[in-house]
Amino acid sequence: MSAVPHPRASEDQAQPSARRSLAAALLLGALGAAIALLSGGQIWSEGTASAAQGALPLAVSGRDVTGLPAALAVVGLAALVAVFAVRRAGRTVVAGLLALSGAAAVLTSFLGASDTAALRAEAARATGLAEAGAEHVTHTAWPWVSAAGGLLLLLAGLLALRHGRHWPAMSGRYERDGRSAPARTRTAPDPDRPEEIWKALDRGEDPTRDG
Repeated sequence: MSAVPHPRASEDQAQPSARRSLAAALLLGALGAAIALLSGGQIWSEGTASAAQGALPLAVSGRDVTGLPAALAVVGLAALVAVFAVRRAGRTVVAGLLALSGAAAVLTSFLGASDTAALRAEAARATGLAEAGAEHVTHTAWPWVSAAGGLLLLLAGLLALRHGRHWPAMSGRYERDGRSAPARTRTAPDPDRPEEIWKALDRGEDPTRDG
């Protein structure tokens, strides 16, 4: 005769796994957002522009190339926090938004790694010539670092989709059965203590009514 697993035992076994996945998602999400935001402020590409006074050095940051990875990192970080504020279907939707933000950050960082439009715009600004081009263009590793940050956000979203239903909610105002905690009973103020009567009036209570 086969033994039937006790529901309580299954729940106890699932709790450590839920805690590990929660810690991993928080770490990956926070780290990924920080990396993507940091990368956006770094130099992504460099080059030179020819002018009458010689070759002018050019450099553009990630935000000059595309502001999308940093913006998506902010969205992903907000979604990571919001995962704990919602339940059931809402949690799945927010977790999906977190994963999509990470995937989009990876894609936009990848596209920005070879972009030269920002350098051409910088060349036009530096020389005052609308048709000025950028020469000797080189790209740094920061776009790939930004993509790595987006990948971490994507992994955090996938963890939330897979294990999020087992994670605790942020609010602790309600008990497990969904009912609000009972309010504390108030006793009638002591008529011999005027300060209690004033406090009752401040609360909107009738101090002449018995508790």
